[in-house]
Order: sequence, then structure tokens, then C-alpha cells
Amino acid sequence: MAFAQFLHQVGGMGRFQIIHTMLLTIPIGLMACHNLLQNFTAGVPGYHCQVHVDANSTRFPNATLHLASQDLLQVTIPMDKNGQPEKCRRFVTAQWQFLDPNVTVPNGTQLDTEPCIEGWTYDRSIFTSTIITEWDLVCNFQKLRQMAQSIYMAGVLLGALVLGGLSDRFGRKALLIWSLLQLAVMGTCTAFSSSYISYCVFRFLTGMALSGIALSITCLIVEWIPTQFRTITIAITGFVYTFGQILLAGLAYSIPDWRWLQMTVSLPFFFFLMYSWWFAESARWLVLAGKAERSVKVLQRVARLNGKWEEGEKITTEILKSEMEKELSTVKSYYTISDLVRTPAIRKIFCCISVVWFSTSFSYYGLAMDLQNFGVSIYLIQLIFGAVDFPAKVVITISMSYIGRRVSLSACLILAGIVIIANVFVPTELQIVRTSLAVIGKGCLSAAFNCVFLFTTEVYPTPIRQTGLGFGSTMARVGGMVAPLAKMLDDYVSFLPPFVYGAAPILSGIAATFLPETLNQPLPDTVEEVENRCRKKIAEDTKEKIPLQNQEKVLFKET
Repeated sequence: MAFAQFLHQVGGMGRFQIIHTMLLTIPIGLMACHNLLQNFTAGVPGYHCQVHVDANSTRFPNATLHLASQDLLQVTIPMDKNGQPEKCRRFVTAQWQFLDPNVTVPNGTQLDTEPCIEGWTYDRSIFTSTIITEWDLVCNFQKLRQMAQSIYMAGVLLGALVLGGLSDRFGRKALLIWSLLQLAVMGTCTAFSSSYISYCVFRFLTGMALSGIALSITCLIVEWIPTQFRTITIAITGFVYTFGQILLAGLAYSIPDWRWLQMTVSLPFFFFLMYSWWFAESARWLVLAGKAERSVKVLQRVARLNGKWEEGEKITTEILKSEMEKELSTVKSYYTISDLVRTPAIRKIFCCISVVWFSTSFSYYGLAMDLQNFGVSIYLIQLIFGAVDFPAKVVITISMSYIGRRVSLSACLILAGIVIIANVFVPTELQIVRTSLAVIGKGCLSAAFNCVFLFTTEVYPTPIRQTGLGFGSTMARVGGMVAPLAKMLDDYVSFLPPFVYGAAPILSGIAATFLPETLNQPLPDTVEEVENRCRKKIAEDTKEKIPLQNQEKVLFKET
């Protein structure tokens, strides 16, 4: 009897699983808000140098009392090639001749300009306050905006790397509770940041906590759900993440001040922390960690909640150990990240899944964190980017359930890459076409995220499942860190960033074809089980090829 049979004995997909999954899923919506929050807290409004006028001018005395704002800009701020006020330079002295219709300035005349010594003036019609306006992250400091997002992603990366392994060692529930507390505290502290450095430090720690929450929630959901319900359950969590993206658009529109917006999406985690004590530790992890007594108590608790009291009482420590004797005999006392590359089948899975995680996140955040360059309202494009995920995730859920995980994942990634690269060849004047292609690409990448989350939990065995998922998430965060930095290539070659964003998922889509199919397969509990499945698959493929070759020879002879 495998552990799946014990799960069926205590109620399968019963009342406990429904409530447990629902409570675990609720925080996912606000996790989406945190991932994309900097689109709004670091929104870049229109800006130019503060106006500097000599009020004692002898040519136009007291002119500043009568000038309209546009005329004032005309005499103090030079215009760029598009006829817009220059953002980072201003005239050393006011050029009053621009207001005199009888005076013409010869073409090519170079007028003295200087940097924005006295600061900048910002358009506050869209964002009343952002970290850009608060700490003047413009002109020579504009790259600090991308740097802040990369630092946040570095925190998510470190959290995935560290907390994933700790969860396999100390349990899913303990790490989830700690991560919820850390995110609630650090997210709230971010709203009170007094400097750019403290902002980045708190965002880094917030990213670490968010990674721990995501990993623990995924494993707790998957390890308590029967095989036939895993796909739809992961799909539901994906829909909640999508709802979070749409919610962010509404919250950001209603709360244009970055500090209040930051606090709004952080404080609810204190509420999530209060009810997290009710969660059940993974009984599957407990028994493989040598804690069979606790595993029996958890299974009996689940049985009572599912109305299977008598069935739960039949489960004893002796029965649990005897039925899982094979799995327990092959489990080591402690696993490390080196176990991801120790055996051939796990090593191949590790390499392929890492490439998929990296490229999916790299291209996803390359699109999702560049909303202001689409030429439409940032709130509208955030809403559209969120809404497109619903049909995309419905399609991928159906595809994963009937076609399989491997083909679905590969198709989504390759299609996303083709669409993103195609956007390079669309003229900038066709803004609707460009936006539509970006939306399709983003939808495909969101569907790929849904698929790779489920796929990763199914290909890795229980003792290293969280470690494998953690390292996959680590590679995703590396991609998320590099994505805003890759955007800087736009300063040298304009088409290079979208080309790179498109090429990455195409390559990873090819890598995904080398992963083993897991449709309708029970979760593996040991490394040996994964290795045996792969060897069995290779043997079956060999047997299929031999009869085909013999049959061809017979047909040739008969002919």
C-alpha cells in the first residue's frame, strides 16, 4: 500500500482538503501584488528640471508674474527632438528671445545648458507619490529603479535556495508560518522606509519571505491532494494569482501613494499568520522524515474532519511503517542539494526543469515589469495582462489533463517566444497590434508557469521535492533579476531586449521535451522510484523499436 492509499483511506478529496486548499490559496492573490508592485510604487511620472528664472531680467522685468506655465518652460527648459521638454537639462539663463516674435534663433545655435541642480518637477496627475519622486531616481539615477526590482528578485532567489532546503529538513508548516511572519513585518516596514537603501533592504527580505510562502504552499497543497485532483487544484491556485494581478490594478488606481499601497498589500499577511496554525503538516513528509507517530496523528485528524473516524483509527504506527517499509528503507536521514545531480534521471530532470524555470520567469517579468512602454494607461494594461491569464490557464488546464504536462509546457513556451520575437518586426505606429502580441505572449508564459509548478512537484520524489522546487524557483528568480537588467540593452540596440525575451522560452521549450511525462502518475516517494520509472520507460521504448524493425524486415522480404 503506497501513501496514496492512506490518503484515500482518510477521505481522499474530502472536507479537510477543500478547506485546507482554500485557506492556503488566499495569500497567493496578494503574493501576485508584491511581485508586480513596483510597476506602481516605482512608477515614473512625467518630469523636467525645476524652472529657474532671473526675476530681475532687464529685457522682460517681472515677466514671471504673467507667463503661462508652457511659456515658462519654453524659456527655461530646452526641447528634445520630439518637441518635448528635456528631462535632465535646463538653460543656464532664461532665453527670453523665444517669446519675442520679432527675434529668430538661427538653426544650430548652441545655448548653454546645465544639469537639474535644484531638482525636478513631477507630473502628479497619475502617481501622487512614488519612490521615483521621493528619492529623485531619474536621469543619472534612473537605473536605480531597475536595480531595486533586481534586489527584490535577489531576495526571492535566496529565499528559494535557503528556505526550500530548510523546508525539507524542518517541515512545510514551520517554514510557512515563519515566512508569513517575515513578509508581514518586512512588507510593512518597507512602507516606512526613510531612504532608498532601507527600501531595498526591506524589499530584499520581503522577497525572501514570499519565496518561502510560495514553496511551502505548493508542497502542502500537492502532498495532501489525490492524484486525479492535482491538475485542477494547481489551476485554481493559478487563477487566484491571476485575480491578484487584477486586484493590484484596482488597488493601485485607488491608492496612488506608494507608501499606503505598500502597506495595503502587506498588512493582510498578519491575518494569514493567525490562521496558519490550523494547517496540517504534510503526513507524507512526516513519515519519510522518520516521524511516523506524528504522521499517524495528522492522518487521524484529517480522517475525523472528513467524516472517516473509523477508517482513521485503523491506521497505526506499525501499519504505516510496514506498508511503507520499502520507501523508508531507501530514504536517507538527510538530503542536500547535491542529491539533485547525484543520479542520472534526477540529474536530467534537474537540468531541464532549471532551464524552463529561468526562461519562463525571465521573459514573464521582462513583459510584466515594462507596462509604461505600451503607450496606454498603466492601470488598463495591468488589468488586460491579468485578465488574459484566465483563458490561458483554462486552456493549459485542459491540455495538461488530456494531452499531458510535457507537450503542454513545451507548446506554451515555444508559442510565447515566437509571438514576442514577432513583435520586433511590428512598426511602433501599430500600437494595438504590438500590445495584442505582448498580451498573447504574456498569457502563454502565465500558462507555462502554471504547468511548470505542477510538473516540478510531480517529477521530484518527496524527500527532495521542496529542494527541487526551491532550486527551480531559484532559477526563476535569477531570470527575474536579469530581466530588468536586460531591459538596459535598449540603450544600445532597441530590438535586442524583445529578441532575447523571445529566444529564451523557445530554447527552454525544446529542453522541456526531455522531461518525463507525469500525467495520471502517483507522486514518487523515493529517488529510486524516479530512477526505476525512467529505466522502465527506456526499456519500453527499446522493446517497441525492436518489433518495428523486425516487422519492416518481414514486410520487405514478403515484397
